[in-house]
Amino acid sequence: MVSFDDKDRYAIRRQAMIDYDLRGHDIRDPRVLDAAGRIPRELFIPEKYAGNAYDDNPLPIGMGQTISQPYIVALMTQTLKLSGDETVLEIGTGSGYQTALLAELAERVYTIERFNELSERAQAVLAKLDCCNVDFAVGDGSCGWPEPMQFDRIIVTAAMPELAGPLTDQLAEDGIIVAPVGGMLGQELIAARKHKGHLAATPICGCRFVKLIGQYGYSE
Repeated sequence: MVSFDDKDRYAIRRQAMIDYDLRGHDIRDPRVLDAAGRIPRELFIPEKYAGNAYDDNPLPIGMGQTISQPYIVALMTQTLKLSGDETVLEIGTGSGYQTALLAELAERVYTIERFNELSERAQAVLAKLDCCNVDFAVGDGSCGWPEPMQFDRIIVTAAMPELAGPLTDQLAEDGIIVAPVGGMLGQELIAARKHKGHLAATPICGCRFVKLIGQYGYSE
């Protein structure tokens, strides 16, 4: 159980994260900053790492997966340019923290996770936070959402060898996809907008993510 003192400490650390790690760098979207300031990141990570919840670095969440550092989460979210009426597909539910941020900023979020255990944990935390605009699936995220759909935005939270396959097919016209693309040891964070069926990609920064396993990702 989290005590009132713990809640106060986490609130102070959360504000420091906003001031120094997000606003102190290049996170300027007020909606992203506001949402990040309200979501209790400590609930999304294993209890033994709770004291490090607001450090600006990734943390293990089990199954060989990590929760990305707060800055990268905020940067990817800001790059999606969400206004509030979008339908978003997230590839890699993971801890559910990125999912929670998207749910605050978009109309509906569809999120798919390879590991059932991680999906169930994320669902439990999001239910606690009364997050009601998220649909969950377990499966191969590189194949996109299991039902035929079009999404205004797609965010991929694991490394892809290239932007191709069902994900680009499920991106709506004028939609934006944000993903780490490249080799297994390092990638470039890419934002691409779809226009007349083609993607115009812009590099954002270097990054390093766990690899996306699947038919259109990496093999085991």
